[in-house]
Amino acid sequence: MAEPAYALPEPDAPEASWPAQGQWTWEDYLRLPDDGQRYEIIEGVLFVSPAPSFDHQFSAFKLARLMADFVEAHELGLVVVAPFDVRLPGVADPVEPDLLFFRTGNQPQAGDQYFAGVADLIVEVLSPGTSRLDQHVKFGAYEKAGVPEYWLVDPKSRSITVYHLDTQRREYDELGRFGADETVRSRLLEGFEVAVAALFPPPKA
Repeated sequence: MAEPAYALPEPDAPEASWPAQGQWTWEDYLRLPDDGQRYEIIEGVLFVSPAPSFDHQFSAFKLARLMADFVEAHELGLVVVAPFDVRLPGVADPVEPDLLFFRTGNQPQAGDQYFAGVADLIVEVLSPGTSRLDQHVKFGAYEKAGVPEYWLVDPKSRSITVYHLDTQRREYDELGRFGADETVRSRLLEGFEVAVAALFPPPKA
């Protein structure tokens, strides 16, 4: 479950109690305890995600490394991995995507604690505790915010689904669902492709 499944500790000052779901703000987020949990606020709702699994981290790291190598080689911008706060205007305050690509000129700067704006490409790696959040809540948030390309990486089915934003309809079109024996490609990062099987741990013997 990606929404709060336990009671947050009460603030020291009674007048600073936690808001109701649907009313959370960036200022409330800054008051949350530094307890190792992954907190995100989407449309005023606080979500708490569990620690990621090995399969999740394997896929996130492998894809980040390959994408970063491509982006740096072609001087396209930069790739950032979680945890890093992104404040999507009017939508989320903040989210922490697993992987982000920023074009040159639309990127965080040295010393930034967060990025206020829209990343050019976002990747989320599914986990049992975050599947609904990534496939529905975040899907809608990124679509509404105008994120041009969104990847969903699924370690369970060993597949990747790529969505590209139709700027006229402001809706995502599915570019493809790529299985373990296929090569996944990006429309935004022209020329970037990777064998899907390479992004997942070898199956158990």
